[in-house]
Amino acid sequence: MIFTETKLKGAFEIEIKKLVDERGFFGRSWCANEMAEHGLNPNVRQANTSFTKTKGSIRGMHFQVAPYQESKLVRCTKGSIYDVIIDLRPDSPTFKQWIGVELSERNYKMLYVPEDFAHGFITLEDNCEVTYLVTQFYTPGAEAGIRWNDPAFGIEWPLDPTVISEKDRNHPNYF
Repeated sequence: MIFTETKLKGAFEIEIKKLVDERGFFGRSWCANEMAEHGLNPNVRQANTSFTKTKGSIRGMHFQVAPYQESKLVRCTKGSIYDVIIDLRPDSPTFKQWIGVELSERNYKMLYVPEDFAHGFITLEDNCEVTYLVTQFYTPGAEAGIRWNDPAFGIEWPLDPTVISEKDRNHPNYF
């Protein structure tokens, strides 16, 4: 696995290191030892999958609150998404900053999302499937979110949204 830290401390783009031959390639998309070597939480508790039918659909911006914060390793296994994370750690030098990364079935990139980050994405094409490895069990009472277009962050989405769930439309602005 190839780890590249983003401008947000503790958030990484991770690529599969491909061993290529005439059949195609083989590579590792998860290794607890490699995660730990990079100071990342290797304790996966759940693997989740989402499927989104329509291009321009937004899911997010989601997180779980203390003491149920979770780290995520996100990979788009079908289609393509623009994946966005926001640093919500008040003591971080990148507090309230965001990044966006294109994840697709073609580029095999993953995004490691640390605890206390909000996460969401917009689909760049129809029929997208996203897999998440998460370090905490889903806890309904700890689920939270902020509005996808909160002016406090100024996220630059690559296209106008076409579908947003009622729940995601009704998330509050941050502070």
